[in-house]
Amino acid sequence: MASDKIAAPAKISSRHPAASPVAPGAIPWSIKGELILNCNCTVFCPCVISLGDHPPTEGYCMGWAGIRIDSGHYGDEDLSGLNVGLLLEIPGKMARGNWKAAAFIDDRASHAAYDALINIMSGKARGTTGLFKVLVSEFIGAERAPIDFVTEGKTRRLTVGKKISGSITPVTGKNGEDIVVTNTEYWMGPDITVAKADQGRVRAYGRVWDFDGRSAEICQIDWHGPR
Repeated sequence: MASDKIAAPAKISSRHPAASPVAPGAIPWSIKGELILNCNCTVFCPCVISLGDHPPTEGYCMGWAGIRIDSGHYGDEDLSGLNVGLLLEIPGKMARGNWKAAAFIDDRASHAAYDALINIMSGKARGTTGLFKVLVSEFIGAERAPIDFVTEGKTRRLTVGKKISGSITPVTGKNGEDIVVTNTEYWMGPDITVAKADQGRVRAYGRVWDFDGRSAEICQIDWHGPR
């Protein structure tokens, strides 16, 4: 005998599916500030002018960099006032890639700011530093560290915990003014101040480097992404 009961309609969930997280390469970001760099080149780095067509003076490049963020953001996350340290190894001509890199992020950074700066420095955020995603074959590490970026007169000093201890000063030109290479296509920025390292010590990730007296650079940066 057929049942006279009517089956209850199936329940339909009123919940909307969770929104997909925004990919790092789709988030707008910008950084304005200053970058300093010291490498093992015996004279001013050839990469600035040749854009990688000429190899480093020693045939390979090993160097450290410091970034002072005067103003910046990654989406809604404020990056202003933070510092970053970098370690770089390039086995030959810059444009051929196969770089190794490590990043040190200011220990004052929030969790969101830390992740943002890793995305930017690894190239995942695209834009100005997007070339790192192509050129860096091995990101050997990323960690928090106390980072001090101090300007004393014309000298810039960078301390990254016990990992990096650097000090660079511009090379003096005519009338006591800085020597500046201007209007370049260099990825860091168009105007590069020629400098020399007073101290350039690295003790990190198995690297023991001392680049006192070697090539150094100062650059005012205005980076952004994802385009």
